[in-house]
Formats: sequence, C-alpha cells, structure tokens
Amino acid sequence: MSSETPKLQGYNVATNQHSISGLSSGAYMAVQLHLAHSSHFVGLGIIAGGPYRCVESFRDAANIAEDAYALNAIYICMTPLTAQTGPRAKRLADLARQTAAAGKIDPIENLAGDRLYIFTGALDPVVNSLVVRSTRDFYLDLGVPAAQIKFIDTVPAGHSIITDNIEDSPLAATQPPYINNGGFMQSHDILRHIYGDLKPPFPYPTGQLIRFKQSEFINRDASFASMAEFGYVYVPRAVQQGETARGVHIALHGSQQGYNYVNLVGGLPDTAFQPAFGNRYMTTTGYNQIADSNNLIVLYPQAAADDGNQAQNPEGSWDWWGYSSPNPRHPDYYSKDAVQIRAIYNMLEQLCSGRPSTAVTKS
Repeated sequence: MSSETPKLQGYNVATNQHSISGLSSGAYMAVQLHLAHSSHFVGLGIIAGGPYRCVESFRDAANIAEDAYALNAIYICMTPLTAQTGPRAKRLADLARQTAAAGKIDPIENLAGDRLYIFTGALDPVVNSLVVRSTRDFYLDLGVPAAQIKFIDTVPAGHSIITDNIEDSPLAATQPPYINNGGFMQSHDILRHIYGDLKPPFPYPTGQLIRFKQSEFINRDASFASMAEFGYVYVPRAVQQGETARGVHIALHGSQQGYNYVNLVGGLPDTAFQPAFGNRYMTTTGYNQIADSNNLIVLYPQAAADDGNQAQNPEGSWDWWGYSSPNPRHPDYYSKDAVQIRAIYNMLEQLCSGRPSTAVTKS
C-alpha cells in the first residue's frame, strides 16, 4: 500500500452554492475570499472578524504601507480604544466598490442575496466587539439586507469557536486551542443560517477526512504564502459514492489552530512544552457531522506558522494585513490574485471538477 499523500480529487458538486466560515484571522480571510469570488458563494460565517481591507482604515499611520497595515491590524482592527478609532465601515465599503470596479474582485451586486452569520463573544479580549459590529455595518452598506444577517453579541464567550464538547475550554476562556464549550455547536448554527433547510447532523461522521497535497495549489510566491504542505477535506459517504454534493463549505481555522502549528520561541519550535492540538479544528467543531447529513463537502485549508521565511507569520495566521505580498510597498492580500486567495479558490475549483487532480495551479 502506498503511503504517498494523494492529490485533491474532484466530485459532482452543485454550481455556485458554496459558503465560507472562519474564526479570527480565518474570519478576516473568509471576508476577503467572499468578496473576491462572491459569484460562487451563498453565505458566510464570521466569528471574531473585521471588515474587508480593515487595515487600510487609516493609511497614514506610518510612512511605509506594511508598517501602517501592521499598526492598523493591532490598534484599529483588534483592540481599538474607542468607536472613533475603530474600523471605518463606510470607507471600507467604498474601498470594496473601488476594488470591484477595478476588476480585482467580483461585482458587489453578488452580495445582495447572501446570508451572513456574524458573531462576537461578549468577553473576547482579542478582537473587540465594536470591530465585529463594523463588519455588519460594512455588509449593510454594500446592500446585504438586515434580515439576512444574523448578528450575535450577547454570548459571554472568549476568543473561540463554540462547541458542546465537555472536554473543551470554559466558554469565557481565551486560550489555545480556542475551542470553547458553550453548550451548542456554532458550526451547525452557521450552516443552518446560510442554507436554511438542513437536516439534523449525524451522531458520528460516516464520510472520510482526507489529507491532500495543498502545496500544489500555491505555485508562485510560495515563500510568501505561509501555507502548509497539506490540506484536508471532509467528503460525505454519499458524495463519495457518486451523489451530487449540495456545495462546498470552506472552514478557515484561526491563528495557532493549523494542523502543524508549533509555538516558536526565539525562532525555534517549542516542542517540549506545548501540547499538540493537531487536527481538532477539523474533527471536533461539528462541521463534519452536519455536512455528512446534508451532502456538503467541507474544505479545511491550512495556514502554516514560520518565523524564518519571507512571510514572517509565527502564529500561523491567515493574511489579512499584507505579509504574503512580495511587494511590501503595495500589499495585495485581498484580491483574486493574492496568493492565499488564489490557492484556496484553486482548491474549490478542483473539488467541483468531478475529475482526478492533474495540474490545477494557475501561474
């Protein structure tokens, strides 16, 4: 039996009925991917994430773009002191319109029919609730009806995705692996809001979680991509047996949650004192059970932590402030051509191709 990791396979999938969700940096990336390819998506789940191009709220924060974006990320898009110093939703909505007019993302009009789940934990110290509220305001400004947005800010949760697993951290905690027990499966709530008519989840997954070669989708600028060698996809049994999948849901982990994350101390991996959280985001957060009963494929792209490459991404975050851009003076982390967005979209295309993987990367 060969031990070689297989390439990503294609399945029969309904057209343009896909969705995305993410936590923290994964939520920021989910918004960017949603805007970039909105013609393919019907909904979005955001947990502790801000609006599109948030780090450009105040462009004069520093002389060099990459410095300004990093400062904005920390002091505007995570922990602003006041509402006045938080993200400017209307300005960012106008910036999204300009980006669409330039052809760098899909037309804004595609967003009007989408359904959004937006959540901020009332005790989240990492991404302030006023930042997440600005995400709601951003989408309202772009024409998404309020009735299609489920906004939640009253749950006393820390910085985490919420489950009903008794082994997970207390609801109010903010600690690795950022998966907290709040008595409900947040992933189920997200998918039910997006799709509306889902069947109850299976008690246990009956499909297969498959590891594939993610590296083949990165291609150029790989040294900046900060993406792991492997990605994962959950395929329900019925889809494996030839039934048409209802769509693909892209579940984006947050910082320090990728399968190969190891904390770095002084640039060296701290393997002696850090617990191995491994694949908990893709096996214990409930996505697979409800996907299984509703013929949804779940794609789990994987960011990678590295303190010694050109990306400088020690916590394994998705790029929402420009670290993956080869040109630091003109960061492109938000368009169709951004390396991480391009790679994830290529994975989505391959999953929907109905054929084995060949050369699917774009140069």
